[in-house]
Amino acid sequence: MTTSTAARALRRQLVQHLVDEDVLHDPEVRRAGETVPREVFLGPAIYRPSPPPGVTVWTPTRRVDTPLDEWLRLTYENTTWVTQLDGVLAEEATSPVTGGTPTSSSTLPGLVLWMIEQAGITAGKRVLVIGAGTGLSTAYICEVAGQGNTTAVETDPVAAERARKALAEAGYGPNLITGDGLLGYAAGAPYDVVIAFCSMRHVPYGLLRQVREGGTLLVTLAGWGFGHGLVRLTADATGGAEGRFLPGYTSFMMARPHDRPPHGPVELLPGDERPSRIDPASVDDWSARFVAQLATPSAERLGVGAEQILLDVATGSQARTRPDGNGGWTVTERGPLRLWSAVEDAIATWQRAGAPHLSSFGITIKQDAQRVWIGTAEGPGWNLPV
Repeated sequence: MTTSTAARALRRQLVQHLVDEDVLHDPEVRRAGETVPREVFLGPAIYRPSPPPGVTVWTPTRRVDTPLDEWLRLTYENTTWVTQLDGVLAEEATSPVTGGTPTSSSTLPGLVLWMIEQAGITAGKRVLVIGAGTGLSTAYICEVAGQGNTTAVETDPVAAERARKALAEAGYGPNLITGDGLLGYAAGAPYDVVIAFCSMRHVPYGLLRQVREGGTLLVTLAGWGFGHGLVRLTADATGGAEGRFLPGYTSFMMARPHDRPPHGPVELLPGDERPSRIDPASVDDWSARFVAQLATPSAERLGVGAEQILLDVATGSQARTRPDGNGGWTVTERGPLRLWSAVEDAIATWQRAGAPHLSSFGITIKQDAQRVWIGTAEGPGWNLPV
């Protein structure tokens, strides 16, 4: 069996698995999954993570050092493969990396194809891709919408150049821009669909205004509390939008302009102590974590389980929890923002609503606010930091 034949067989196998799992339905999206050669977009190397628990160790794995059948097997796993850590490409790494922050990756194909379907991308629609990454998602969209209708933006110049070369090698020629994806690409507007393969703290108004009335924006909203939610928005005629969060558990790397501000070592200082009104570990739940983040949008979450830590860089406010030894938990708060108090209130609101998954949430964007709500637009909610 030749390399190309083996790759085609693995692509068909992957797509059939996604169909059997009720992930894919659109025939054109399925065809794109069976057509685009992911091996072209992985490049010469990937980082393979060590299994949890503990700090992740990223081991660079080079194509030239890997048997062909093994490389193709890795390529067509429905897995996200990190290709860049802290700005260093996998092929440039000389040894395993402990910790580190992924800055570019090839997202698992099943998620990308599902998102393309959820965004309603079809032949002839004008599409703006935010976060081209390796170029794989852009190639899929070229297959569905047409390369002349596809514009992609990638902020990292090295990643953008690699994506441009990979797209050309695979036979695609979309308009690929190197720049800040949160600014969109006004010269190509209006778009029928904007689809983001990165997370953002709020939807930039300038980007939203590049979507035609009735058009779709599919984006993952996130924050410094590491809560994520994929939302599908419909743009209106006033520069606003409304939509609902989708089922599942979708997360992406944060867009760099929206990432956490840098800070030095964290010094946990004395503060006001009291019993916690909630089990701190409850905010490790996917939806509860998002709710806690909505309540403390300027705080970074550092802890886990019973020992949560919240740090607000701008004000110096802190909150931390610990077991009290009697089956409860103690919270220590310091600074002008009562961070844990805000989390407790938000979690209580969410629990009164039945503690639903994020798919019961929605968002309304107007000129003066971007508000996430539970149930209906009139339900309880919180404003995003914009």
